[in-house]
Amino acid sequence: MPQVPQTLDALAVRTWCGLALEALGRAREEIDAINVYPVADGDTGTNLYLTVESAAAAVEAVFAGYETVAAVVPTGSAPTGAVFTGVTGVGLPTLADTVRAMAHGALIGARGNSGTILAQLLRGMAQVLAADGDADGEARSETHGGAAHTDGQALRLALRQAADSAREAVAHPVEGTVLTVAAAAAEAATGTEGDCGTVACAAYEGARAALVATPGQLAVLERAGVVDAGGRGLLAVLEALAETFTGESPGAGRVTGEIHARVHGTDGVHGTDRVDVDGACVDGRPGDDGPAFEVTYLLEADDAAVARLRARLDRLGDSLVVVGGDGLWNVHVHVDDAGAAVEAGVEAGRPYRIRITHFGLGDAHTAGAAGRPPRERAQRAVVAVVPGEGLAGLYAEAGATTVLARPGEPPASGELVEAVRRAHAREVVLLPNDADLRHTAAAAAEQARTEGVRVALIPTRSAVQGIAALAVHESERRFDEDVVAMTSAAGATRYAEVAVAERQSWTMAGICQAGDVLGLIDGDVAVIGSDITATAETVLDRMLAAGGEMVTLVLGDEAPESITAHLEVRVRESYLAVDTVVYRGGRQGALLLIGVE
Repeated sequence: MPQVPQTLDALAVRTWCGLALEALGRAREEIDAINVYPVADGDTGTNLYLTVESAAAAVEAVFAGYETVAAVVPTGSAPTGAVFTGVTGVGLPTLADTVRAMAHGALIGARGNSGTILAQLLRGMAQVLAADGDADGEARSETHGGAAHTDGQALRLALRQAADSAREAVAHPVEGTVLTVAAAAAEAATGTEGDCGTVACAAYEGARAALVATPGQLAVLERAGVVDAGGRGLLAVLEALAETFTGESPGAGRVTGEIHARVHGTDGVHGTDRVDVDGACVDGRPGDDGPAFEVTYLLEADDAAVARLRARLDRLGDSLVVVGGDGLWNVHVHVDDAGAAVEAGVEAGRPYRIRITHFGLGDAHTAGAAGRPPRERAQRAVVAVVPGEGLAGLYAEAGATTVLARPGEPPASGELVEAVRRAHAREVVLLPNDADLRHTAAAAAEQARTEGVRVALIPTRSAVQGIAALAVHESERRFDEDVVAMTSAAGATRYAEVAVAERQSWTMAGICQAGDVLGLIDGDVAVIGSDITATAETVLDRMLAAGGEMVTLVLGDEAPESITAHLEVRVRESYLAVDTVVYRGGRQGALLLIGVE
């Protein structure tokens, strides 16, 4: 048996996230099939998978960042004044850094009611483990260095904090749900002495017993003959935690059978017909079909504003869950007036990544769940990743289905698959608009193909290349011809961006300092300057030196208003027969995106 850790450190967290993602991937369809509460929309397994995928991606990003620092900065030769928080001699992040990344990734990627609750469970654990890891890391740095870790006692406290914080995040907790399963796991762990493996196994056993009992606590589950879907997903996550420390799955060969035995009249969950939940008890109200819309968004707001928001949303609907903290929140609610729920968020702070789902219509992959015929598929659609709200609006006006990528928060493959499903077309052209998303987009395309969608991936590396591709898109012509034309347009577009350096770094143009203005052409730093407008002009001149017919400028929120006017004059006076078009990109990360066709 491979050696497994008995303490919880950064590597153990990384392993746990990977195993949890695999476990939810295997159980996703099963969990979707038993999803009857609070709404029978058949997506709990998918939502939990997307939430953990986002958490795992954030953890991988932390490891990649530390590995880069370790490779670039030799031990003992860091530049004067440089500070690398948590860096160890072998380039590993601390436990505190890793669990904070996990919690943040889950928060920004949380989907649906159960996914939002799982994000708060992970955040609750991170609060305890990060504090313990910080303290342990300080002690270790005074001796021999190394990544901080924690033991079984801290894991017990973390599981308790997770259950308590998740229950507090739900406006009206209901027993027989994931909250009950989380509480049982924490209770079982609290009564167990031993290392992390022992505690994790105890938590798993407590959760398993509680899950089997959920039909007796919630009438809608008993009528459907299933266990709670969210609780089933949490069990998979806890199973992965136990496997991280023991090397073996505690549920192998026995848990699934016991849980499936709760499904009456079938051989297992996979054979369960879609249950009729008309008149089911939703949020404790018999005979109420429930609100028509699910509204979710990320929200930047202070604690006082969020408290007021909770009260207002609680009056508007049900299934209210607000998770997060430190100025960033994830809001989930079921309402009849979706506009009022969004307006409440605007009054509280700055909402973004707003998602509104009509339960009556459903997404492409859930339509027809309540007996309604699915809507007709479109022949062709374009799905594009965009870096800001302004570009999202531009792409949407052109008919594309968009996936918003916030700075430092790239979308996971599951989000791209979900966007393909929302597009609801037989043929889809996928534009990742980022070189770093090449593999993510390829994985999403492959998954969509298994679902019967014909997908063509055009490897666009910037949003301006995507604009060029979208400009020549014609859904009436043959698919292959359309893809060739779009690929050709994207490939004929050089791309650049102007951004501000966040730290000292070695680049193709020399060493830059934090605060320097960087001009990147085709992904490489080509210009280092001190003035935004001057740097942008130099970049544009270099790009047009090779010729061009059209210049596209996409202005970010933090760029000076005068920069585009200056560049337009520069192009008009210095380059004949070259047109310029300007768009506003919003919070897109870069100060300015430049495309030259």
